[in-house]
Amino acid sequence: MPAVWNARRAHAMIERSATAGGVPEAGRPLPIEMSRPRAIIAEDEPLLREELCELLGALWPELDIVAQTGDGIATLRALEQHAPEILFLDIQMPGLTGLEVARHANARCHVVFVTAYDEHAIAAFEQGVADYVLKPANAARLATTVTRLKERIGRPAPAIDGILRELGAPKKAFLRWINASQGQAVRIITVEDVNYFEADSKYTRVVTADGESLIRKPIKELADELDPCCFWQIHRSTIVNVNAIAGVVRDARGRPQLRLKKRAELLAVSDPYAHLFRQM
Repeated sequence: MPAVWNARRAHAMIERSATAGGVPEAGRPLPIEMSRPRAIIAEDEPLLREELCELLGALWPELDIVAQTGDGIATLRALEQHAPEILFLDIQMPGLTGLEVARHANARCHVVFVTAYDEHAIAAFEQGVADYVLKPANAARLATTVTRLKERIGRPAPAIDGILRELGAPKKAFLRWINASQGQAVRIITVEDVNYFEADSKYTRVVTADGESLIRKPIKELADELDPCCFWQIHRSTIVNVNAIAGVVRDARGRPQLRLKKRAELLAVSDPYAHLFRQM
């Protein structure tokens, strides 16, 4: 449905509302201005993202679109930065899927799923705790969503565990991303970007190609949460990303050490894990 036609229809809805009494009478004091609700639009297709933003601007001019994102990782960063009241969330996105992002946003903000799912999935949304917008965005359906959101703003965002189960979100999955401290800042790092994890006193170092960060999660917990096909423990204090390994060298005593593709240091392999590299 063309964005221009949708926007005109949305403006027509607003004009009918004003004619029906939405404009204050002369002499009547204007209501006290409330803080504007904030929203993030997460949609990986630029044209659909632009259309949704335009329609929302027509239907709900007071809504402040604080960020527009095109992938799951960027959406997580925007959630942390802006703490919005509303998240328009595409179910299928690169990086992290909308369902994985929704698990992070659960009960933190009001979630509106942007979906092309069939009637079975929509029936789950109709249970009421979350809303949906079908692709391509439709002005009439979006107006219903806006009305529902206006009623819910100011209330605590509901938990959406039931809908996530209906849509097939896994209860437990391998770790995909972490929040890590780097100085005074907090970085969101996908595990694919990690070269290795190394225990360091009370913390664990998260080493990427371009730097290091710290997390409090111990190596033992990480070993249980990381995909064993991609991350191998090579020492009681070290877990390496297999895809970051460039090769194996031997020290003077014949013990294996790992060369990395994008780091200069060598990683020692302790005896209990040496069998992993005997064929290298």
